Amino acid sequence: MDKEVTAAITAENQFTDWIRPKDAHYDDVENGHFLNISIAGTWSGTVTLQRRFSTSDTARDVEEFTGNAEESLFDHESTVEYRLGIKTGDYTSGTCNARLGA
Repeated sequence: MDKEVTAAITAENQFTDWIRPKDAHYDDVENGHFLNISIAGTWSGTVTLQRRFSTSDTARDVEEFTGNAEESLFDHESTVEYRLGIKTGDYTSGTCNARLGA
């Protein structure tokens, strides 16, 4: 892992910082970009993975999680950024430890 963003989420409208996926290479050819997703802790609510195409772009919801999860994401776009968090109205209780690694 070259970089990561984390957040201990304890309320609604809390997110990790934005992160750009890491380049994936095979035989010295760029084949896309990957990102590891980790959601852990004792919490209740809905965590949303969001994506944007530039720093001035609007965040778009990509996936929702209602429990702890470990996933890998692959994206062919070279300029996208992602973040994890709990949107307004989606937090119930506990601490959600959100992590994105590239």
